[in-house]
Amino acid sequence: MTDQLSAKDWLDQGLKTLAHSGFTALKAEPLAKAMGVSRGSFYWHFADVEAFHAAILKHWREVAAEQVIANLEAASDNGNPLPLLLRQAFGSKLALEKAVRTWAAFDPAARAAVQAIDRRRLSYVESQFRASGFAPRVARARAQILYWAFVGFALSDRPLPRARQQAVLDELLRMTRR
Repeated sequence: MTDQLSAKDWLDQGLKTLAHSGFTALKAEPLAKAMGVSRGSFYWHFADVEAFHAAILKHWREVAAEQVIANLEAASDNGNPLPLLLRQAFGSKLALEKAVRTWAAFDPAARAAVQAIDRRRLSYVESQFRASGFAPRVARARAQILYWAFVGFALSDRPLPRARQQAVLDELLRMTRR
């Protein structure tokens, strides 16, 4: 790589590093080394590590919520996007989700970012239930149950056997139908 990296290049590398090595690895020197460039490239884009951390959290929200929602909306063809969302969420590796939530246990800015993304995601899921004809109280409850299931899945250290995981997903999918 050259020293002509964009801020997005650094942020993408930061998310990869966060997912694989945790928040303590989000420092200029190890990131620059991993990318084969000098630290000067890092400081060209970010005033300091704290500014980089703030940008990483903003980028995570974009990648883990806004892009996911936009892709669901584009793929749903006016149908209910919740089944697709559940299949994606429970069919993917969630190392980044777990890493950000671990970071949030130690850092107020990361905690605020997690709380904001939780609100955004929960609001989206609830709105989809309401659009499918569920009463507001039921939509809110089902959205919360699905979201708690997702967070538990993301934080789980022991994955379920594939057949059992599919059975759980099938039950969650049943909740999306009237």
